Amino acid sequence: MNFKRFFAVFKARNIEFFRDKSSLGWNLFFPVLLLVGFSFIFSGDGRSAYKVGIVDVSATKLSQLNEKAELFKNIRFIDYISYDNVEFAKNKLSRHTIDMLIEPATSSYWVNDESAKSYLVEKIFNTQLDGYNRLQTSGKKIRYVDWVLPGILGMNMMFSCLFGVGYVIVRYRKNAVLKRLKATPLSAFEFVTAQLLSRLFIVMFMSIVVYSGCNLLFDFFMLGSYFDLLVIGMLGAFCLISLGLLVASRSKSEELIGGLLNLTSWPMMMLSGVWFSLEGAPPALKSFADFLPLTHLVAGARKVITEGATLNDISYHITSLAIMSIIFLSLGAYFFSWNTER
Repeated sequence: MNFKRFFAVFKARNIEFFRDKSSLGWNLFFPVLLLVGFSFIFSGDGRSAYKVGIVDVSATKLSQLNEKAELFKNIRFIDYISYDNVEFAKNKLSRHTIDMLIEPATSSYWVNDESAKSYLVEKIFNTQLDGYNRLQTSGKKIRYVDWVLPGILGMNMMFSCLFGVGYVIVRYRKNAVLKRLKATPLSAFEFVTAQLLSRLFIVMFMSIVVYSGCNLLFDFFMLGSYFDLLVIGMLGAFCLISLGLLVASRSKSEELIGGLLNLTSWPMMMLSGVWFSLEGAPPALKSFADFLPLTHLVAGARKVITEGATLNDISYHITSLAIMSIIFLSLGAYFFSWNTER
């Protein structure tokens, strides 16, 4: 490992990125525009499904509840989710993960007055829950823009990591830059390491700038430690960069790499909890989402921000990202080619 050669490549890649004004502007303003748009368009809630939590429900009581809701049996987008702990379920409600919480054992239900969908679900079930006590969630409420923040930042990091590494390496290979670098004393390990750390620096720098700037405008909700958030962010970014390296390890076709990167990124954008909670989703879908790096990045960051979770609390997500990073990086280094298409 020659640090002089490594630093030369690292510095050149950073200069190349910051001189590209269009790419720099896109990374700065795209997540800001999304946050502004969602904060005004959805004004507190923007998910597409109604979810009602049921606490400690026996089969008999659940049947009775379904009988009361018989009038709405043809209405779609109302999912029942069972919980064993009422406090845990109330936290879900306060974080906009579910839209109403019902506890038949005490004839009580909770709503989140800050949630537009909670208001609508209460109107739907109001006449069906005669005799139930109406309660509100305790604790500090969060807005939808606070809930969706980790998803938007994570999605922006995903695109920057995948396309920033994938397209650059393929362009270098197509233009024979890698072939020329191969003739230098620069080793593949030095080149790949420089690319990874350069992109990690760029992604984290841009994410910190975007978060800090938007925080002045929106005053984001934050319960956890900024250090813990930085750790999960860096690990998630490193995992996504390693995935981008793996996807671009051999191809030298920009058209092909574009398709491969889209094929990689779109499932993560739709199934990683970026825009809506996976609470109540089919088990098979949740299992598939667990294999996506963005799922663990968003879930870990969201727990730090909205629940005040520590690194120990999100150890599952940290471990998953670490294992995925090792696998992606190992495979990417193994299949990496300087100048071959396959």
